[in-house]
Amino acid sequence: MPFSISTLLIRNLRDVFGENDPARRRAAIDEIWTEEGVFYDPKSGVHRGRDEIDRVAGAIKATHPDFQYQPIAEPEELGNGGRVQWVSGRPGEAPAYAGTDFIIVRGGRIAALYLFFDKLP
Repeated sequence: MPFSISTLLIRNLRDVFGENDPARRRAAIDEIWTEEGVFYDPKSGVHRGRDEIDRVAGAIKATHPDFQYQPIAEPEELGNGGRVQWVSGRPGEAPAYAGTDFIIVRGGRIAALYLFFDKLP
């Protein structure tokens, strides 16, 4: 089922990188990522395919299982791409870090995700 770019951005933030439950995270990855999807992380490098995206998303979440991602602006769409700016941290506390996710979409699924870390607002 194809999804809008804005929906993919928010679901990826919450249902993939923000999900503690491995089974729910994997189900979301299978639903919203292409089989050959690529995640570009400025800290850990390039991750190819759903299995690797699942592994790295779980490893990232394990470092701070109580953090939540919160968009700080509405997702933006242009052509087959989109971006969303976000902050992350413990609920009720100041954000610990910020970033921008930029995605390329093919067939209503994420084909590539580029992560950029931002200065906190």
